[in-house]
Amino acid sequence: KSLITLKVPKQKAWEWANTRKGYWRIACSFILHQAITNKILEGIGLKNLNHIFEKAHSNY
Repeated sequence: KSLITLKVPKQKAWEWANTRKGYWRIACSFILHQAITNKILEGIGLKNLNHIFEKAHSNY
C-alpha cells in the first residue's frame, strides 16, 4: 500500500512486496529510485549524505 501511495504501478508494487529477493537487492531497483526521492527521505527526517559530504569536503 505504501508503494501505491508513492504512485508505483499496482502490479510492480505487488511484485516487490511478494518477492523472494532480499531487501537490499530490491532497494537498488530503478522504480524505487524513482518513487522514493531524496525529498521524501528528508521529509521523514533522514539526512542527505551527499550534502553532508560536500560540506565536509568543500574546504579542500
